[in-house]
Amino acid sequence: MAEPEIGLFGLGLIGSAVAARLLAAGYALRGCDPDAARGLDLERAGGTACTAPEVWQADVVFSCVFDTDQLERLIDGAPQAGCTLVSLSTCDPDRMQGLADKAAQKGITLIEMPVSGTSRALANGSALLLIAGCKDTAARIDPILSAICANRLHVGGIGNGNRAKLAINLVLGLNRAALAEGMVFANALGLSSQEFLDMARVSAARSDVMDAKGPLMVARDFTPQGRIAQSLKDFTLIAERGAARGQGLPFANRYLEMMRDAVAQGEGDLDNAAVLLPIERARP
Repeated sequence: MAEPEIGLFGLGLIGSAVAARLLAAGYALRGCDPDAARGLDLERAGGTACTAPEVWQADVVFSCVFDTDQLERLIDGAPQAGCTLVSLSTCDPDRMQGLADKAAQKGITLIEMPVSGTSRALANGSALLLIAGCKDTAARIDPILSAICANRLHVGGIGNGNRAKLAINLVLGLNRAALAEGMVFANALGLSSQEFLDMARVSAARSDVMDAKGPLMVARDFTPQGRIAQSLKDFTLIAERGAARGQGLPFANRYLEMMRDAVAQGEGDLDNAAVLLPIERARP
């Protein structure tokens, strides 16, 4: 049986990590991105840069676009394709069923697969894929998904993938903020950032965030693995979904304020470890 043809929309942090995993597994991959330089990077890695209509000719198409609106525009512009479309974007869970219905009208089966973890974690295969939608379709393409990441959970029907992702991201973002605030507080008390991190890593407060983001905060290296702008998008969705259900989220709302401050200061393209910066700017 011939290997399935694979297409990819979006060659940013997540898309390039997906591409690298699939190419390393020996799959033929065609990809499309508005940034021509990213297409050249894909070509150098062994893939094929092409147009959107050519991507839609693939058997399995991955979408790594920024948000729900971009995913909807992608589906609106799709031809009658007959493929499986796997969305890795963090999207509004309440809109996903409507997008699945739109896709189905064109013969496209939509599967949700948001990623829990950074682009670096995805590139090295240690992230978690939160899969939602038709179990039979997900099972059929599982060999491809396994090439992207060994850690996969099927969490139910369409919408549940992003419901799970948003709830996890809330906890993860607050962990980053707690670490950053603890580091700023430790500095104010006269401890160095590295001293504090070393102690915190062996304390009752320890978390995996300390390993992933602590060294970046100490070095003030905010080269993006997951951008502040993406955290702003995600926490805006979190706040909106909480408000729609009448659930207050005081910590999430405070984190959202910090993300807005960072973006206003021109820090939107920095890694989300840069939550340290608005905390440092805080005054009583």
